Amino acid sequence: MYYWLSRRVHSVYLVVGLAIGILAGALLAYYVPSEWFTAWPWWLVWLSLGGMAIHRSQRWTIGVMIVVGCMVGYGRGAEELASWVDVSYVAEKTVVLRGVVREDPDQGGGSERRLRVGDVYINDVAHGGVYWVTVTGKRAEAIERSDRVTLRGKMQAGFGTFAGVMYRAEVMSLEKAVRFDPMLGIRNAFAERIRSMIPNPEAALGIGYILGQKRALPPDFEEALLAVGLTHVVVASGYNLTILVRLCRRLFARVSRYAAAATSGGLVLAFVGVTGMSPSMSRAGIVAGLSLLAWYYGRTIHPAVLLVVAAAITVMVQPSYIWGDVGWMLSFASFAGVMFLAPLLQAYFYGDKKPGILRQVLGETFSAQLVTLPIILVTFGVMSNVALLANVLVLPLVPLAMLLTFVSGLAGFLLPGVAELVAMPTHWLLGYMTWVIMALAELPWASMEVQVSAMAGIAMAIGIILAMVWLWRRTRLIFRKVNLVE
Repeated sequence: MYYWLSRRVHSVYLVVGLAIGILAGALLAYYVPSEWFTAWPWWLVWLSLGGMAIHRSQRWTIGVMIVVGCMVGYGRGAEELASWVDVSYVAEKTVVLRGVVREDPDQGGGSERRLRVGDVYINDVAHGGVYWVTVTGKRAEAIERSDRVTLRGKMQAGFGTFAGVMYRAEVMSLEKAVRFDPMLGIRNAFAERIRSMIPNPEAALGIGYILGQKRALPPDFEEALLAVGLTHVVVASGYNLTILVRLCRRLFARVSRYAAAATSGGLVLAFVGVTGMSPSMSRAGIVAGLSLLAWYYGRTIHPAVLLVVAAAITVMVQPSYIWGDVGWMLSFASFAGVMFLAPLLQAYFYGDKKPGILRQVLGETFSAQLVTLPIILVTFGVMSNVALLANVLVLPLVPLAMLLTFVSGLAGFLLPGVAELVAMPTHWLLGYMTWVIMALAELPWASMEVQVSAMAGIAMAIGIILAMVWLWRRTRLIFRKVNLVE
């Protein structure tokens, strides 16, 4: 037993152990909160234990790293919770809330905007956490991410990962771009050029593809996207980033491996900067970056390692993600479907034969939607019946639509005299996509309501995991060969 425990292991096992511990500790901090582990001397203890484990790199040190991760995750989660101030003392009272808009506002009906506000002061008292706020009116239409807003409204208890909620708040003042956000102005200018040449909703669709601008989508069109299961390719999804990284890597790999890795890495940073650090984009950026590093150094990374490490990094930045952020959970679930279930199905039915684009789209779409289905049913209670058909008709054309939209935007800056002519193919392609989405969404059976309890959702998730284990035992697929950027 001693000999087995003392055998050396690769450092990646220690990293995975640390990541698993961080996730478990952050989750524990939410249900069993305590400020005891937030004191700075504890970080010295964890750093010492972690350094010792890395130096020894033996099997028993994996357990040490899990414990260290638990303590680090718990300390970070407890620190975040300690910054939250109970808003019950102002519940149902009219207050003045001042803070910075974290992400792009979501568009509601009419002029309504739904904001996620952080760095909050309520009646000039600092409060931690993120607050959900809805606003209306002309001032509301001008609000963008990174703006500082001062709002007046009735405070209510929060839900999910939101510390508090304020509905139909009055916008008292608005300061533009107080947080460093250099890509925001570039994105807005580019989007305006596209809108000047292509009408809505086609322009909104193209802008969503390449810029991830949520507020560009009309509410009825956003509902149609949800009904046909295509929201994931419009609103700053990892799919869009994957398309760009794969294309960039393949183009510049002909020059050199360094050029391919450097330009692809720059593209990841630029795309995340343009779209904003939402939970899904945080995950997509980290996974793409780690995959690029592995490819550059000629290494392979197991998708499970990418999944766990990316999750731990995002949780260390924002512990509330693991406390119930639906976007964060859906992002990682869809990634698991694409990187685990899709290759397993491909190997089971077709062996080593590489899939064509249609089969790849079908397999990845089906896998992502199946793995995310328990979360969607428990949270939203809605299931799309036309998602596979919509994805087959639209998804293969998304790379071309992204390229044409980008070219049209550039033409608006560089060739204003002929920009509308250059944008005509873009208009036609986006028009086809819009027609498909609206036509399928109008079908009476496009979606259906399915109410599922949390326990039933967990049982469904366990069933999907067991099915993947069975497929792996039958195929013996080597997951290290599955690479996001190739």
